[in-house]
Amino acid sequence: MKANKECTDSMTTSRLLIGSICAASLAVAAFAPQPPGQSSPPGSDTPRFRYMGPESAGRIAAVAGVPGDTGTYYAGAASGGVWKTTDGARTFEAVFDDQPVQAIGALALATSDPRIVWAGTGEAWTIRDSDVMGDGVYKSVDAGKTWANMGLVDTGRIGRIIVHPVNPDIVYVCALGRATGPQQERGVFKTNDGGRTWQRSLFADENTGCSGLSMDATDPNVLVAGTWQVELHTWIENSGGPGSAVYMTRDGGATWRKLENGLPKSPVGKIDVAIARSDPKRVYALIQTANQGSLWRSDDGGGAWRVVSWDRTLIGRAGYYIRIDVNPANADEVLVANSSFHRSLDGGQTFTINTGGGCGDCHDIWMDPKNPDHWVATGDGGMGITADHGRTFNQIVLPIGQMYHVAVDSQVPYWIYSNRQDDGTMRGPSDSPVVVPNVPSYAGAVGVGSGRAEDAGRGGRGGRGGRGGRGGIGATPWQPNLGGCESGFTLPDQTNADVVWASCYGNEVTRWDARTRRARSVSPGMHTLDSPPTGIPYRCHWTPPLAIDPFDHNTVYYGCQVIFATSNGGQSWRTISPDLSTNDKSRLVSSGGIVGDNLGQFYGEVVFAIAPSEMQRGLIWAGTNDGQVWYTRDAGAKWTNVTRNMSGLPSWGTVRKIEPSHFDPATAYVVVDLHLMDNRDPFIYKTTDFGQTWKKISDGLPSRHPLAYVMSVAENPNRRGMLFAGTGHAFFYSLDDGVTWTPFKEGLPAAPVTWITVPKLWHDVVVSTYGRGLFILSDITRLEQSDRVRTDEAVHVYDPRPAFRQARAGRAEFLYDAKAAPAEPVRAEILDANGAVIRTIESPGRAGPNRIVWDLRYDPPHQVAFRTTPPDNPHIWEEPRFNGKETRPVVHWGIEGAQVTGPIVTPGTYSVRIRINGQIFNRSLDVLKDPSITASAADLTESTAMQIRIRDAMTAAADIVNSIEVMRKQIEDDLKADAGKLEAERALRDIDRKLLDVELRLVSRTEMHSDDKWYVESYKVYQNLIWLNGVVNSGAGDVAGGADERPTDAAVGVLDGLNKELNAATAEYRMAMDRDVPAPR
Repeated sequence: MKANKECTDSMTTSRLLIGSICAASLAVAAFAPQPPGQSSPPGSDTPRFRYMGPESAGRIAAVAGVPGDTGTYYAGAASGGVWKTTDGARTFEAVFDDQPVQAIGALALATSDPRIVWAGTGEAWTIRDSDVMGDGVYKSVDAGKTWANMGLVDTGRIGRIIVHPVNPDIVYVCALGRATGPQQERGVFKTNDGGRTWQRSLFADENTGCSGLSMDATDPNVLVAGTWQVELHTWIENSGGPGSAVYMTRDGGATWRKLENGLPKSPVGKIDVAIARSDPKRVYALIQTANQGSLWRSDDGGGAWRVVSWDRTLIGRAGYYIRIDVNPANADEVLVANSSFHRSLDGGQTFTINTGGGCGDCHDIWMDPKNPDHWVATGDGGMGITADHGRTFNQIVLPIGQMYHVAVDSQVPYWIYSNRQDDGTMRGPSDSPVVVPNVPSYAGAVGVGSGRAEDAGRGGRGGRGGRGGRGGIGATPWQPNLGGCESGFTLPDQTNADVVWASCYGNEVTRWDARTRRARSVSPGMHTLDSPPTGIPYRCHWTPPLAIDPFDHNTVYYGCQVIFATSNGGQSWRTISPDLSTNDKSRLVSSGGIVGDNLGQFYGEVVFAIAPSEMQRGLIWAGTNDGQVWYTRDAGAKWTNVTRNMSGLPSWGTVRKIEPSHFDPATAYVVVDLHLMDNRDPFIYKTTDFGQTWKKISDGLPSRHPLAYVMSVAENPNRRGMLFAGTGHAFFYSLDDGVTWTPFKEGLPAAPVTWITVPKLWHDVVVSTYGRGLFILSDITRLEQSDRVRTDEAVHVYDPRPAFRQARAGRAEFLYDAKAAPAEPVRAEILDANGAVIRTIESPGRAGPNRIVWDLRYDPPHQVAFRTTPPDNPHIWEEPRFNGKETRPVVHWGIEGAQVTGPIVTPGTYSVRIRINGQIFNRSLDVLKDPSITASAADLTESTAMQIRIRDAMTAAADIVNSIEVMRKQIEDDLKADAGKLEAERALRDIDRKLLDVELRLVSRTEMHSDDKWYVESYKVYQNLIWLNGVVNSGAGDVAGGADERPTDAAVGVLDGLNKELNAATAEYRMAMDRDVPAPR
């Protein structure tokens, strides 16, 4: 900073001696701290879903690589899209997110041109009612950068794609079909023109699709196929029948011959096939049978077959597994993916389990045709890549979590709770998204606050580790293993977030206590996992419903075919409903087909939704997976079935969610999913009279997509008539109670939206997806108020949502839209209840959405900026950190934050005055108290008042030091300019000494070195005030802080003492200015 001309034109002794008025004005103007950057990067203010977690891991259903290239792979997630790496799996990019489906069943590259990539959608591993269909086959001609849907939209699930090795326009697709009803669009399809047209090449019958396909590497006209007859409904997975068989073509699919010589007799189930690349006469068929064997082999190209293995572990849970491949250089080396990864070296006669990694609950295998030591295996926890023939694997995980539900608690910030398929239960703070290090687009994700430092790194295991899981999330603020398991619900107690309830398959209910880090099993009864739904007292689904009463947090509800309630932590349960299902005996059957599979995924005739009302005590809604809707108004004493009043609703749907209104006890919204009844239309109904009449409100949703069925609905508790809906591949909102719906997909991939919740005080939307984890749409005030925006407005400023007073992460946002970029900086002034401006924020505006962020603090203190050369370090300006600069800061390790932190406001209502292009917009903001803070309003007021006193003292001290530094810097410069003029030099040095004496009352010589770890002498007034600001304000470094409490008596005493020292130094400063410093001429 250079003194202005008026202040510098004077005689030698005084020409550069700034008088008190000039010095003070320069100091205050120059060193008042600028507000931290309050504007956002371009585009960041557009409403957008933000990925929250979990960190990584999930089911990879398909994989493909480039032959001879150990750096490039494509991974197809079961319901999480296509991911690509080109650096040997160090980093991945999601390359399929622009498409309207995320379920991937097959991937294939053209070996003649690896830029051509095919993706078959719909997961072919079918063992759950939650497995996801697709919408056909996609093609990329630029290595995954862009994709085009090439048809076969109704084929449901594609499990294999084979591209001709020489002509990439010839492609075969192995399509299972939807498997939810008879259809023609299943079997093997072929294109000769790169996907422009398709012919159905192999068709067994309308109940059977293709499950395996392999091509002869020496003759691409020879293919062998496995077909699978399978049927899926809410009450059964029926695998096997006369349609399951092995077929072969020798004319490129023009004709097919059913192979039988030595193969097992019908009925059989799922089949996969493989032709050995090194010896095409060697053909393998992995076949699900009840008792006839597991693996068959032909040594004459499919003419005759013999069973070579009876190992049941090769075909266990066939719907979920059954994959076989052969080493390209050795026809005797066979790999089988099942619950473990199996390898045979003797042509399939004996197998060993590869325990060195690769996969667990394995699904797909890709073997490099150019390198027999190089292969990839995928499974529930990601995929493993080996380049040394399976001796070691590089384990890869991706952020593709299949989340069943999501809930939030009442903490500040609120925490998110969920449970992930193939892992378990978890929770984490809403302002601390996880970091995914191998996905650059997620690795840089940051929250809207700092999270809770005291929780960072927690996540130790408590109780059992969760069934069906891989383990924890890692050293993040997120905590795993809250009881429960991979399926079901995870619900926090809204009064005590240390208590978490979870439900799980196997009739398991747990209650987890954060204080002990342990979960207790508190189920209402015993249930064997292998049990068919008959002959047991309670039928409990894979995802059994769980709910906590909003009027009594000690009352918890749990559903099987009846609803249970406990009010003593699960110590005992009472039955509060009859069997709410239709109890149709034809749908109470063992699942699995030719081999039983009873884990509860296909239990029919069960309660699937429980929803207590927050508007009326004792009002509980319930729905079943056979289409029944009930309610009770007396906590279960009497139940009323209102299903028959839902006009136009087909039978046997799954009532996925019931949303009682937040405004009217008689109003509720019901979602019914019929996709397992082969009906994929959206169904949302609304009642306003306790179910006496219903109105279908989903006609405005798209209905022509295979994933159009609705899975979740939520009402905005802040705006009546604003609804949110999640379908099998999209998210929608309505501002008119379902008359019209608007899609919203910014930041949200097209994975199934399984659950939606809206934290009332935060105006956020939190969603769980089955395939891409958890997301938050933060601050939906723009959407809530969008119908108030006039088309002729140049600027629209929205009413802000409430903000919570927080010691470390307080944040208020003021949103506005501008048709054109403002011509001048936008100014926001925050006024207290007395009309005094306590904070001014300026930020550049731009055309489109904008936000101004206020940290809920008063203006910060002024900062010291040293300009002179310290007496003990004449070479300081030569140091790289200061070279070319005019000022240096005061720094000290551990308390830097307290140096720039302003006082925190008290809870209350504040006025906001926003000036944009000369136009003034007035809004009000409610600052709420964090409910976890026990201090009284008076205590917080006293805390803020003391913080203001400290801030003002820091500013006063900094202003004096800065004024002195400006003058001493001019003396320093003058001494250099007038060297040799003894009289003038003597006078200047005398003035400098006197000014320095005053300065050293406020800052020490050590502080002048600007070294944060230079522990030489005691703090002086300014540094002690910084430390005290950390003590009374929100802390700094090792100083814990105390902003949420009344200041201690010791802190008050310290401030009184420091103010006395400051007053004495101020008096000396004024005396020096009056007596020793000449006034400018």
